[in-house]
Amino acid sequence: MSEILLTGASGQLGREVAPALAAAGHGVRALSRRERADGPVRWVRGDLATGAGLAAAVAGTDAVVHLASAPYRRGYTRQVDVEGTYRLAAAARAAGVGHLVYVSIVGVDAVPWGYYRTKLAAEEAVRTADLGWTVLRATQFHTFPDQILTAAARLGVLVVDPGIRVQTVDLGDVAARLAGIVDDGPTGRVLELGGPEVLDMGEAARRWLRARGLRRPVVRVRVPGPLGRAFRADSLLTDAVPRGAVTWGEYLERTTRA
Repeated sequence: MSEILLTGASGQLGREVAPALAAAGHGVRALSRRERADGPVRWVRGDLATGAGLAAAVAGTDAVVHLASAPYRRGYTRQVDVEGTYRLAAAARAAGVGHLVYVSIVGVDAVPWGYYRTKLAAEEAVRTADLGWTVLRATQFHTFPDQILTAAARLGVLVVDPGIRVQTVDLGDVAARLAGIVDDGPTGRVLELGGPEVLDMGEAARRWLRARGLRRPVVRVRVPGPLGRAFRADSLLTDAVPRGAVTWGEYLERTTRA
């Protein structure tokens, strides 16, 4: 049994990854800035933004699975995502950790979006850490367009660019892939994982409306500028295999029942 340090364990992906690692036979300790005692993990204190507690958190671990992120928080995002990754990697190297696994996003090297540039810089911190590493870039989770469409529906209309195609993936599929990467050991490679199907945003929105039992107009609007061009150039897609198994429709059916 390996001992794994998991960052971001309280996030939506972390809540799937922690039990997946435990089910694979690993001991899981989860990093938190405050005292916690809930869930199927052993919580340890540490702060990516300052480095406090990181040395003790990684001591005696075989691998680190790094999910933690602070998106869209001015000033703090880079402090956590980039500088915090450098701090974590340095602590892991000093502790003799054998494998640093980092979760990123498909398209970070092609989409001119500030947060994507931040994730790409964090990847560089992992690649240059002088220890075994693997980066997994995943496509957008099913939960992301679900949240966007839910918010838009409250305003009475869904605005989509039908030229943008998406390949959303289930959180459970990403968690299972990460557990497999831990078992396989460091690759020194950037791997990718996408969902099982590709949909344009118009079709994804129409399926969402049917599943949720709602009627809203779907308005076609092109996303302007370099960002829109990058999205329409299929920067959000991957042909990597294996792929996730749970489709957008299956996710919608499951969450509608719930």
